[in-house]
Amino acid sequence: MASDHVERLRGQWSRELPDLDTTPMAVLGRAYRLANLVRPSIEACFAGFGIDRGEFDVLSTLLRSGAPYRLTPTELYRSLMISSGGLTHRLVRLEKAGLIRREKSPEDGRSFHVLLTEEGAGRTEAAFRADMANEMRFLEGFSSEKQEALAGLLRDLLLLVETVGGGEA
Repeated sequence: MASDHVERLRGQWSRELPDLDTTPMAVLGRAYRLANLVRPSIEACFAGFGIDRGEFDVLSTLLRSGAPYRLTPTELYRSLMISSGGLTHRLVRLEKAGLIRREKSPEDGRSFHVLLTEEGAGRTEAAFRADMANEMRFLEGFSSEKQEALAGLLRDLLLLVETVGGGEA
């Protein structure tokens, strides 16, 4: 069996601390390394659409919310798990780009809603389609059965980590 980066690290730790079980590295270390390895291509994909990953997160949250593609800032930042200040900066950039607009709430004149513009919806869909094609390249070496099995195991692990107290991100 081929040795990957994580296996080589585990071997080094085994030599230095033979009493320590490094099994978590076999799973979580690989998940972390995978995320770091694919991140640049995902970010480059979004950059091709004139947005960064954080901006895509806002736009895709609005698009996934369904018509009329409108949420309050509170709904957005709770969904995205970021600070309200971090969201404000993203909203300013997206509004300047014409991808969202903000309008006063019809229910409460003191608050407002964030709405996805037609341009924003089109660009978000195109970026998401391109991103999925980009990410599929990494999975093509696995059969659909292996992809399903891996997705199921990762789902189970995620549910376990959320239950144990890993929180939500």
